[in-house]
Amino acid sequence: MKNKTLWIILGIVAIVVVWCIASYNGLVGKQEGVTTEWANVETQYQRRADLIPNLVNTVKGYAAHEQSTFEAVTDARTRATSINIDAEGLTPEAMAEYMKAQNEVGSALGRLIAVAESYPDLKANQNFLELQSQLEGTENRIAEARRKYNNVARAYNQSIRRFPTNIVAGIFGFDRKPLFEAQEGAATAPTVEF
Repeated sequence: MKNKTLWIILGIVAIVVVWCIASYNGLVGKQEGVTTEWANVETQYQRRADLIPNLVNTVKGYAAHEQSTFEAVTDARTRATSINIDAEGLTPEAMAEYMKAQNEVGSALGRLIAVAESYPDLKANQNFLELQSQLEGTENRIAEARRKYNNVARAYNQSIRRFPTNIVAGIFGFDRKPLFEAQEGAATAPTVEF
């Protein structure tokens, strides 16, 4: 009778240990997926940052008196590329700071493109058209990378909150990852005036 009880207890302990190991390994795999997708997001933002000097220099040749616009783009790019967030350090606050800097780059680029619209010769320049096309493609890649990151982070966040895996997540310190959210005012349609 004692042996039978001992074997039952050992069997239950073995099942719990195997379940804990499987849960832990599953969470590690999902966390690595979040890390990978975050790296993809950063890669696309870096691609955009790398295109900016070429775009600024191309426009500069046509619009030398627009110095404040060029400086704004360059300063925004510098601020954005100086913020590095490790995937382990992703917090809502760090994400907000990162996105603020990236939004400043987008805003400055919008002003640069508006300046370019004032110069018909520039709009017809092949280098400018190519850079503008690459920048547009990069913006699409950024949106896609952000979408993929959100999907992986959402699945990870769900995993660490579901019972009984949340017990393992709590014991080993698996924390929620922030998601990209729409920019403030994105729900309001822009006003178009002619």
